[in-house]
Amino acid sequence: MQHIFNDGTNGKTLLLLHGTGGTERDLLGLAKEIDEEANILSVRGNVLENGMPRFFRRLAEGVFDMEDLLFRTKELYDFLDEAAQKYNFDRQQVIAIGYSNGANIAGSLLFHYKNALQGALLHHPMVPNRDASIPDLTGVDVWIGAGLNDFMCPPQESEQLESMLKAKGAEVETSWFNYGHQLTMQEVQAAKAWYARKYA
Repeated sequence: MQHIFNDGTNGKTLLLLHGTGGTERDLLGLAKEIDEEANILSVRGNVLENGMPRFFRRLAEGVFDMEDLLFRTKELYDFLDEAAQKYNFDRQQVIAIGYSNGANIAGSLLFHYKNALQGALLHHPMVPNRDASIPDLTGVDVWIGAGLNDFMCPPQESEQLESMLKAKGAEVETSWFNYGHQLTMQEVQAAKAWYARKYA
């Protein structure tokens, strides 16, 4: 998978997963804001939708191609194992930061693979798969950033995702913002504060 890796100093690795139409450079500034001492592994989605990179196909807005989602989730999971060996980072200390489509593939990693991530910051995610047999997520920390006026990701999506993750043992905190689907500085600062509480 096309990606950028930058060495850090504190043993943690931030897995950056962009939104639809983004690239592996989109979230580099956000990662530095969250933890400037972590390794950075920023990945570009392997699917194109009208020329725009994504992490998996969709059948319509908000309707996922479940077969492709499962395939691409495994592809990303396997890539993380390979990257950990190549770049010699601790596979057990990977924390995802995803926005929109990237948050959805990060959520899918949690839904389908035990120990896929140490934690995740999910900006405007949806429930990736309502039929998944979600593994035990005890010890996994998840922060969800949600917009009260998000037309792409209605509030009930974030609420249901939180409840499904908590039901499997994850520690989940959801922060609500009076905005739509955009990623605001207010949301970034809330994510940074949560991260500092959990991992500083």
